[in-house]
Amino acid sequence: MDKYIIEGRYPIKGTLTLSGNKNAALPCISASVLANGPVTLRNIPAIEDVSVMFDVFRYLGGLVEQVDANSWCLDPRPISKYEVPEELAKKVRASILFAGPLVARFGKAILPPPGGDTIGRRRIDTHIVALQELGARISLENTLTFSATKLVGVPVFLDEASVTGTENAIMAASLAEGTTIIMNAACEPHVQDLCRMLIQMGAEIDGVGSNRLIIKGAESLNGTDFAISADYMELGSFIGLAVVTGGDLRIDGVNADDLPPLKVGFSKLGVTWDMKGSTLRPNSTVALRVIPDIGGQIPKIDDSPWPGFPADLTSIMTVVATQADGVVLIHEKMFESRMFFVDKLISMGARIVLCDPHRAIVYGPSRLVGNVLVSPDVRAGMAMVIAALCAEGTSIIHNVYQIERGYENLVQRLSAVGAHIKRE
Repeated sequence: MDKYIIEGRYPIKGTLTLSGNKNAALPCISASVLANGPVTLRNIPAIEDVSVMFDVFRYLGGLVEQVDANSWCLDPRPISKYEVPEELAKKVRASILFAGPLVARFGKAILPPPGGDTIGRRRIDTHIVALQELGARISLENTLTFSATKLVGVPVFLDEASVTGTENAIMAASLAEGTTIIMNAACEPHVQDLCRMLIQMGAEIDGVGSNRLIIKGAESLNGTDFAISADYMELGSFIGLAVVTGGDLRIDGVNADDLPPLKVGFSKLGVTWDMKGSTLRPNSTVALRVIPDIGGQIPKIDDSPWPGFPADLTSIMTVVATQADGVVLIHEKMFESRMFFVDKLISMGARIVLCDPHRAIVYGPSRLVGNVLVSPDVRAGMAMVIAALCAEGTSIIHNVYQIERGYENLVQRLSAVGAHIKRE
């Protein structure tokens, strides 16, 4: 099993450029199935989840050709299969994003239950109900089988603002007959990216960026050339890295529209930054301090669907909180197993009380000491990397495959800004 060996307490200095948004790249790859010609996707991160999605695309019969380091040309015209193989589906939860495009194009999609992070129960009910509303019939035996003579646009109210559920509904509706109105839609930046790509392909989508989308189905969708936006999860991770290690870090490629939800969480720990153009510079020389709520009450950092604070950054915030002076409650409302990684931080010296699967009280600042750790998922793994880089001594992190599913060339990039990290 591959591992990271990290020496902590070295300040981070230099510039990191954000990669493309992983959570935008994955649905855009699956949406390429809908096109009647080649699709070029740019700013695609070189990560494991992307590689698996390309493998699914190839298995279905599509052609995948690398244009340059982060650009790929996908030709969906040779696709003739509509079944996703189990060995690929179990590697990445985003495999379910092929359901909508395949049933829209072929009238059928067969998928094993998707894999992905072990962060608690992750419902697929929203996907099923949305595609049923559009006219698909569903069989739930050993596999998920979607079939439809044709899809017809209707009003669809999602039972939760599921990102991937919304994306499947958008892709299916883009080739459905008539108009679909999706209410309680997810509106994260990566959902917006998918909509913008489909619009370039010829889809008519109104309400992009809101929770009410109106989609007029097209007879066909064209190929396109589309650039993925920057990854704001990387942005939040690198801000956390900068402020707990000190030094002077600049982060390039930042979209200012992504910052307000992040600021809500980080400001509660006294984190500030300067922004010039598309470059963000965290103020790492200012001591971290928990900012009490009005009346001196203990503040809470909690997550919610966009434009709330992102769930994927609660692990990062937990580490930052260990270095802030004061007490804060971290409330991860969306996934009931994500907070279980805090026992690893406690083993490093963090003072954390895990109240229940969703809530942890963090008392800071704590002196962290290097330890042997195992990454359970992408974001907790990155949180462990950050903790190890601000800890005294050496840490070893196992199961780094989980981290590299979401962070491109992490060891090389962090080493370039002064981190003492190597991969074995």
